[in-house]
Amino acid sequence: MLPGPHGEPAGGAPVWPGSAQPLGARVRTGPGGVVGTNFALWAQGAEGVEVCLFDDDGAETRCPLTERTHEIWHGFVPGVLPGRRYGYRVHGRWDPWTGARWNPAKLLLDPYARAVDGDFGGAGVIPRAWHGALPPEVYGHVRDWPQQRIADTVRDNRDSAPYVPKGVVVGDDASVGPDGPPYEWLDDRRPKTPWSDTVIYELHVRGFTKRHPGVPPELRGTYAGLAHPAAIEHLTRLGVTAVELLPVHQFAHEDHLLRRGLRNYWGYNSIGYFAPHGAYAATGTRGAQVGEFRRMVRALHDAGIEVILDVVYNHTAESGELGPTLSLRGIDNRAYYRLQQDPRRYTDYTGCGNTLQVPHPHVLRLITDSLRYWVTEMGVDGFRFDLAATLARTASDVDMLSPFLTVIAQDPVLRRVKLIAEPWDVGPGGYQVGAFPSLWSEWNDRYRDAVRDFWRGALPDVRDLGTRLSGSSDLYGWGGRGPYASVNFITAHDGFTLRDLVSYDRKHNEANGEGNRDGTGDNRSWNCGAEGETEDPAVRALRRRQLRNLLSTLLLSTGVPMLVAGDEMGRTQGGNNNAYCQDNETGWLDWTLLEDPGWGALTDLTARLIQLRRDHPVLRRPAFFSGRAQGPDGLRDLAWFTAAGAEMTEPDWYAPTAALGLYLSGHDTARRAAQGAPISDDSFLVLLHSGPAPVDFTLPGPPWAAAYELLVDTSREDQDAPPGARHRAGSRIVLPERSVLLLRAVTAVEEDRKTE
Repeated sequence: MLPGPHGEPAGGAPVWPGSAQPLGARVRTGPGGVVGTNFALWAQGAEGVEVCLFDDDGAETRCPLTERTHEIWHGFVPGVLPGRRYGYRVHGRWDPWTGARWNPAKLLLDPYARAVDGDFGGAGVIPRAWHGALPPEVYGHVRDWPQQRIADTVRDNRDSAPYVPKGVVVGDDASVGPDGPPYEWLDDRRPKTPWSDTVIYELHVRGFTKRHPGVPPELRGTYAGLAHPAAIEHLTRLGVTAVELLPVHQFAHEDHLLRRGLRNYWGYNSIGYFAPHGAYAATGTRGAQVGEFRRMVRALHDAGIEVILDVVYNHTAESGELGPTLSLRGIDNRAYYRLQQDPRRYTDYTGCGNTLQVPHPHVLRLITDSLRYWVTEMGVDGFRFDLAATLARTASDVDMLSPFLTVIAQDPVLRRVKLIAEPWDVGPGGYQVGAFPSLWSEWNDRYRDAVRDFWRGALPDVRDLGTRLSGSSDLYGWGGRGPYASVNFITAHDGFTLRDLVSYDRKHNEANGEGNRDGTGDNRSWNCGAEGETEDPAVRALRRRQLRNLLSTLLLSTGVPMLVAGDEMGRTQGGNNNAYCQDNETGWLDWTLLEDPGWGALTDLTARLIQLRRDHPVLRRPAFFSGRAQGPDGLRDLAWFTAAGAEMTEPDWYAPTAALGLYLSGHDTARRAAQGAPISDDSFLVLLHSGPAPVDFTLPGPPWAAAYELLVDTSREDQDAPPGARHRAGSRIVLPERSVLLLRAVTAVEEDRKTE
């Protein structure tokens, strides 16, 4: 029997050999029909492993796992049923100079735990961590050693069990729905929205519902709250097709935040890749969060909305060598993490202290097992990979033939879901926009920058803008990729909200407690003449117009648009462009904004633009424009016009300009009906003008159109009133300052019919 952390014998319960597969804790019927739980943990270099069981009073029972198969320690413990809490103690050498950091005094979270109960700092009983630093007991080394430069080499022998959360045994019947039968994530129950038809809405589970007046108070901030009809009604009213949830994997709060009285809000500090974050559960954390999450997914699917998870497989909450020992570090530090040539130190391509060693076969298995679990057992429809370039690194360089990308490409489950890369990290050569393989879509920050610069008047010419609005073929027009490879966004969780983008020239992150040093200084924002909130009616009107311009540009661009929750209703963070630790009214949506007619009108415009995308396939092309003539009239599928009504020439692209027109031909939308017939659509003219004064714009004459019908005019606050009469092709109209106009091209036949 293995000794306890202080040398005393470890008491145990009967442990049968069990099985090495599957990993994690799985309820099974064992020999003789006895029900219990099989525990299996991969710990390659360990000398011994104990599974530690905890009763409701916190009393611990240690059960040595003596069987080992292919470095997997396993055993079946009779009588352990769903809801039982557990953790691991892993024995081995303490030798930080070689990267060995085993310490059996530290209770470790199972990497395959499907539910987690408690929080760091008191396991939910005495939440010390929310009233100061993490307890020193959760560190494998002596955190407060006087000589900090060697503190990570001094082992801390204090027991961490009272201060860390526990894994929870979850039964396979956790998938049972409210009416009894198991959830079955069959393809015909999923929305399966094509990429080209997708409109993404990035939201935070807690922040979206925390202040929602239609969600019952006890459900606000939870998975059940997001599943509530009042929350879903807003999504369906907008017409978005997918929600992209900020991290919902179990995560931990960083020590430096707790010391400042803050905590991690966004969740990019994962520690449990199979467990829904327990703090977002209304029904409890003894496994109930699993069913609650599944019911949320089912409710969103029933509304026609896909669920995409923002996942953080590039690093964990254990940070660098001075961070806590919570799970992987104590199981096999040298296998799970990239270490430097000096194995005491961690390679940090993430800016978070450590980097997972993704090319290692078992680390790769952990990630892909987790991904498949969320698809097959939790029902999600895709993933957005935080710092995806890190996952594609081999020895050091980013490699698009890396083990991670290769495994994803051939996996029969994962290759069928939506895959979105944040295509960069902070390491050398980490910026990889446009480089990911054909299965992948990418966050396109070049789109973000070009659109921001155009509307603040900072573009020297419109070459880059034209490429971004038409799908970024320079980045994605290779290897079978289409415009849907570009996830177009102007704002994201990281940075200014859309309202703050037009209200602040500088970041205002003082509330984060870092002296306003955190967050980027390159915001490409314009405050419209006043920093922050103002009562000046002219500035307020201009800001709302700019918001209409930005949203219209995004939703009329070719590619996959991504909105951020609240941007459609004028949400502000008070100029904070890095609200990762603002789990308060700064980070939560303020639903009272909808009571303001101005912000309500912005929401209405957003919904109308999304409906226009849905109604008109030319606005959501699955293939890039060819630029060639289409049909007998010789019209090209894409054309650009100057304010004089002439097609843009090469010199026009290099000249400074604030006004241009984009003609989208509906003669060939690159779509086919079920039996192969081409799908045609209306044609549209989009006029964009970022200048401070009105300009005359000559509408392109025949054969482009016989007339034009105005559908959207962002210079007008009220979008409900009829936008205006038709304009004859070739006529000159006044294009208002700082505005977007969307006009439908009226054919000669249609115009003749009108005049009969």
